[in-house]
Amino acid sequence: MKYFPLLALAAAVVHGGACAGDNAHASTWNTSAELGAITTSGNTAGTSVTGKIDARQELADWSNQYIAAGFFKEDEKRLSNGQTVTVKSAERLSLSAKAAYKLMEDGKKLFVLGTHVDDKFGAYTTYTTMAVGHGWGWDNATDKRIDLEVGPGYFSGTRANGEEEAGFTVRGAAAMRWRLSPSAQFSQTVSVERGTSNVHSIAEAALSTKINGTMQMKAAFAARNDTNVPMNKKNTDTQTSLTLVYSF
Repeated sequence: MKYFPLLALAAAVVHGGACAGDNAHASTWNTSAELGAITTSGNTAGTSVTGKIDARQELADWSNQYIAAGFFKEDEKRLSNGQTVTVKSAERLSLSAKAAYKLMEDGKKLFVLGTHVDDKFGAYTTYTTMAVGHGWGWDNATDKRIDLEVGPGYFSGTRANGEEEAGFTVRGAAAMRWRLSPSAQFSQTVSVERGTSNVHSIAEAALSTKINGTMQMKAAFAARNDTNVPMNKKNTDTQTSLTLVYSF
């Protein structure tokens, strides 16, 4: 990964913040792992797999989050000579690390974030971001929560045509969680990074329902959009998924 050092730096900040400020306090981890797979045969044959690990750590002064996600898809195609071949049509891996320092006022934080995406078939084959900023959080009763983030950043990317891009950005993000019932929750996340030549945005809406104390079923719709893409690429990629989520 060409730009992986930026992500490693963000991870180091997360680890350093946790160790420096909270050695005397026990940490609380909340980790979830989700996996979904679809295999088809007959007139349309192929396999797609999606997965994600989301680890969150709460300390007295810090909130840390690590996310790793991947999507892989292969299709079987029959050639004119009758031969069947397997063609890869999607391969994406994304990693992120965020450290947020809790301020004295409840719900407010200062954060540093590092993300990296490798997408073999995307408008950008690599996209790396470092960002810092201020975050706010509000709880509306016990069933709703809204979090907002804003701040400057820097990105490096490689477009599908091989062109390199880099520059400063302004990043904004919002997350909403709504507990519909003791066993169901709706969530919506949006992030937008505006640079001089491109606006990069990611959004996901998801509905989760509990199966038991540790297992959930999650249905989600996600969209990734870039305003400036090569001529042979579309601006928006979408993904609809149904996954099993294990929390521990």
